[in-house]
Amino acid sequence: MSAAHDRFELAQRHIPGGVNSPVRAFMGVGGDPVFVDSAAGPYMFDPDGKRYIDYVGSWGPMILGHAHPDVIEAVAEVIHKGLSFGAPTELETRMADRVCELMPSIEMVRMVSSGTEATMSAIRLARGFTGRDKIVKFEGCYHGHSDSLLVKAGSGALTLGEPSSPGVPASVAAHTITLSFNDLDQVRETFAAAGDQIACIIVEPVAGNMNCILPDPGFLQGLREVCDQHGAVLIFDEVMTGFRVALGGVQSVFNVRPDLTTLGKVIGGGMPVGAFGGRRDIMHKISPLGPVYQAGTLSGNPVAMTAGLKTLELIAMPGFFDAIGAKVETLVGGLVEAAKRAGIPLTENHLGGMFGLFFTAQEKVTDFAGSMACDQERFRAFFHAMLEHGVYLAPSAFEAGFISAAHSDADIAATLEAARASFAAIA
Repeated sequence: MSAAHDRFELAQRHIPGGVNSPVRAFMGVGGDPVFVDSAAGPYMFDPDGKRYIDYVGSWGPMILGHAHPDVIEAVAEVIHKGLSFGAPTELETRMADRVCELMPSIEMVRMVSSGTEATMSAIRLARGFTGRDKIVKFEGCYHGHSDSLLVKAGSGALTLGEPSSPGVPASVAAHTITLSFNDLDQVRETFAAAGDQIACIIVEPVAGNMNCILPDPGFLQGLREVCDQHGAVLIFDEVMTGFRVALGGVQSVFNVRPDLTTLGKVIGGGMPVGAFGGRRDIMHKISPLGPVYQAGTLSGNPVAMTAGLKTLELIAMPGFFDAIGAKVETLVGGLVEAAKRAGIPLTENHLGGMFGLFFTAQEKVTDFAGSMACDQERFRAFFHAMLEHGVYLAPSAFEAGFISAAHSDADIAATLEAARASFAAIA
């Protein structure tokens, strides 16, 4: 047995499935997960010293690369003052000011400790603000594991939602309507029938959990119009995309102003973090100003605030997102070309520092059904071939990939060389 297998066996003794988040178990690709000992720049190292070029980046936040020296230095300075206080700090004020400056749709913001907390709290706030119970989400969009959001579609747009996990009461799922991403007509029909019962639409404006799916032209604008027409709250879940695809998030790219936005990942610089914020009149309904209750012992943790503030400072440097976008263009363009030469159908979606690969002959993948129709077996084979060549991709055909500022031209060239060998092996 390999050392990796032994580590995984040991982990499973006292950790369910051997992991603390399901996708890490490699169930989507098979085999034993890679255990990480350390990381620096674009690289991760396992306990045996093998190096991997990393395109997961802790699922998005490591936009500067791992262990960026400026971030590490800032964190090293603040930890000597204490790890947590359960009381206000000026760091929280600075973070709130910076987030509101970079995302003008956010007039007030509340810090939490995870993306799941952020989306759960935003939905509770939308319900409290509107006095309505139902919510609309989209198939394939992931907003954390709170009960209201672990719901799959019924047999039609207006049928009761069905729990997608045991432990979610059917009575809770009944308040969630799940529609098809990029199907604006379906959204309009749903609101025409039940708009006075719907508190909010929550959407990943660029989806990253059915792989990377971009909005069709006019889709996000259409959601804004529907919410305005029916008095519902529009929530953009930018936990993954916020400060990752652009300095102002997806909302700045497509010029759509949501009522509430949820954030995470980049604003913690790799530390556990989340946030939700938006219109001042809505945020005034959250405790202690209003009746909608939300609290968190570790919210606004000073170490997370410090890492996030330094990260936001560095990604605001002129040309940062142009450079990272060019890296993604080179990477995905090279991968598609290499696959084509091997006779393997492959397409891609990308925006900013985020990308998705799809083993399919479809010209473009635009929704959950299209992503599900891709060749998952070929992805699994490609994943393991790339892993053998020291390239670490997301261990699931339904997860987006991420690039960092630390990835060099040489790293991308090495990745493309590994891809050409991998495509040849699985053709």
